[in-house]
Amino acid sequence: MARKVTITKELILDTALAMLIRDGYSSVNVKTLAKEIGCSTQPIVWHFENMEGLRMALSEYARDYAAKKAVTDMKDKIEGFEYLGRSYVRMAIKEPNLFRFLYLGESPMGKPYDLKAIARDKKNKPMISAISFQTGLNEEQVIRFIRNTVIYSHGIATMVATGVFKGSEKEMMAMINDAADSFIAMEGIDPEKISGKEKKR
Repeated sequence: MARKVTITKELILDTALAMLIRDGYSSVNVKTLAKEIGCSTQPIVWHFENMEGLRMALSEYARDYAAKKAVTDMKDKIEGFEYLGRSYVRMAIKEPNLFRFLYLGESPMGKPYDLKAIARDKKNKPMISAISFQTGLNEEQVIRFIRNTVIYSHGIATMVATGVFKGSEKEMMAMINDAADSFIAMEGIDPEKISGKEKKR
């Protein structure tokens, strides 16, 4: 008797994410996903009930995937924050379909951040405090620095993901670093004199 093949929820989501990254969000539906896996639609319906359930699960799965790629344990919080910006742009370069899904409104869960929530989110407090200590900026100035850098990085990444802006990854990373330094300088601090921040040119 042939062994029964079990189509797991993780296999379905892995395949759906791969399709999203490769072909875009519009390519993912119950029938195309079943064809990609090589199974009937029944396991997908069993795990997610309908397309709406699949979309919501895929949105969360894609967010987790992106978050893991952006994780850093850098002690230098400014360098760590800039690393997040670089990860953001790197996604737009290498996985533009995923970027559009997560950050340009394709995901049914909506956009994953709120600039006004930077100060309110308790998860950001340690980063804000560490950057404040490292730079000498007060909390309000740090929040403004973070907000400006996020907006700038998002602008570059959006132009890359939509094909408006072409350039090498190295050029774009240098632009983000220069912009971050400029935003610090706007607050009256010389970025060259920040303790622990080594300039990489």
